Amino acid sequence: MKILIISHSFYPMNSPRANRTTELAKEFARRGHKVTVITPRSNTHLEFGKEFGIQITDLGQPKWQSIALKGSGLKLLLRRGIKRFSNLLFEYPNIELVGMVKCALQRKNNYDVLISIAAPYPVHWGVATIWSKNSKKNPAKKWIADCGDPYMGQENDSFKKPFYFKYVEKWFMRKVDYITVPTEGSIQGYYPEFHSKIKVIPQGFRFEDIQRYQGKKVKNYPVFGYAGMFIPGRRDPSEFLNYLCTLEQEYEFHVYTKTTHLVEPFLERSKGRIQIKSYLPREQLLYELSKMDFMVNFENVGSKQTPSKLIDYLIIEKPILSIETGNLNIDIIKEFISGRYESAKIIENPDQYRIENVCSEFLNLN
Repeated sequence: MKILIISHSFYPMNSPRANRTTELAKEFARRGHKVTVITPRSNTHLEFGKEFGIQITDLGQPKWQSIALKGSGLKLLLRRGIKRFSNLLFEYPNIELVGMVKCALQRKNNYDVLISIAAPYPVHWGVATIWSKNSKKNPAKKWIADCGDPYMGQENDSFKKPFYFKYVEKWFMRKVDYITVPTEGSIQGYYPEFHSKIKVIPQGFRFEDIQRYQGKKVKNYPVFGYAGMFIPGRRDPSEFLNYLCTLEQEYEFHVYTKTTHLVEPFLERSKGRIQIKSYLPREQLLYELSKMDFMVNFENVGSKQTPSKLIDYLIIEKPILSIETGNLNIDIIKEFISGRYESAKIIENPDQYRIENVCSEFLNLN
């Protein structure tokens, strides 16, 4: 098959959507399909494309830049407000991707399937601008819109999307053949009239690519970790960190995050036991996490959005301590700290996250 994938995120980026695009492209090519990926070009793409037999076409680099958060006091507060509401009200700067995607696809044709990957959702909107009822005018026979978190139906942002974006969402969903989402719970984040188009296909990885630490326990006290973003009041670590600071025993909690402002207030109180770590490439990160005794998951609000990091925790075979914001269960935390994992979060059917099975699910849509 000739498969066209368009995404704003791709290797060497380190994000759930970049992983989605990269793993799909590699596995499709591994099976002998002719794969083209349209994405902003990186200087690593030539070598990567040759290694995996993937043609990578440049989407171009966006010219509209996100508003920089600099300065202090009122100036910083003003900039933060402008950045937040320009994104909320106008989808700035990602709205530029609509025109970029449209332009890139006008030069493509005769593909069996086109897979557009969001977030950001303007990637889907760009495809919709050129998708026609006359199938001969389209770049592919089928269009699959792959979605991570819902757009209008999201539950974990501080603000809801403005009402007028529902017309944009419905417009593109009327045109698409299939909408793929990672979990059953995600379906409720989309308008009911499109549920018949929705197929559940989870995030997928090649388990064998991950090297796990096989040595002895690194420290003679509990070492645990978390990797990912935080959301104030939703996926919020404050209660958990505050409790950790009250403990007298030795431990280490390694936090790999860019939302460091929610962790920094607890560093001094923890006396070095809570540590902020720099982001690492995914394979290196998972190797470091595999040295630890257990992993921490901060649950999202509701059931429509599921953290993809849970799959990584599954791959490295570590017990998962799941924390619910606003409902801290101290007894379970004590169990984990003492090395008892009877209350660990269970992830059902791990084979569904193998990229071989995920790609088969996509191919079965055609």
